[in-house]
Amino acid sequence: MPIRDKIGMILLMKNKIQILTVHGGMTFKNERDYLDYLRNKKISTKKKTYWAGDYLEKSLGRQFEIISPRMPLQDFAKYRDWKIFFERYLPLLKGKFILIGSSLGGVFLAKYLSENKLRKKALSVYLVCPPFDNSLPGEDLVGGFKLKPDLSLIEKNTRNLYLLFSKDDDVVSVAHAEKYAKKLKHPHIIIYKSKGGHFNIPKFPEIVKMIRDDVKKK
Repeated sequence: MPIRDKIGMILLMKNKIQILTVHGGMTFKNERDYLDYLRNKKISTKKKTYWAGDYLEKSLGRQFEIISPRMPLQDFAKYRDWKIFFERYLPLLKGKFILIGSSLGGVFLAKYLSENKLRKKALSVYLVCPPFDNSLPGEDLVGGFKLKPDLSLIEKNTRNLYLLFSKDDDVVSVAHAEKYAKKLKHPHIIIYKSKGGHFNIPKFPEIVKMIRDDVKKK
């Protein structure tokens, strides 16, 4: 490889914008409920394509580095465990970075960022269908994920804060958007008509565009 190309590659790697995504999960009041969930959970041999996986990486291109850790005990999640694991990744965010949390990952980021000051501000934080409290039909938001009353630190930890909801979401209703709105000063709250219910979609071009727009403004 010519020296000029090598220098260009080094600069590209150095200037990459890192995106750390925290996926969803489940919480249960006790082990009995968890085991019952395992016995009755719908299963399939079909591979699911999720927007926060390969799609995000391919759509954003080489300027971005997507970091997608699998959080501990994802189907029997505890906030304490997720916090420990998440904090191991924070030192790896060297330059400009974006945080994306989906569903349980969204309320995890909301809780963490409302209780802990980051060493440097995130370029953007995206909370995708994050529950606000335990008013979920058929699910329990427990395991230490309960938000404290004061969420003001979230907005101090990022330049841009987005909360994304869908009207056809049968897990986290748009009522949760209203609850977040009452606790935050300047969030960008976007409510879509339909996003496959609980954002179970293979592609999400809107978030790709928003991320690119954020980068242009930085």
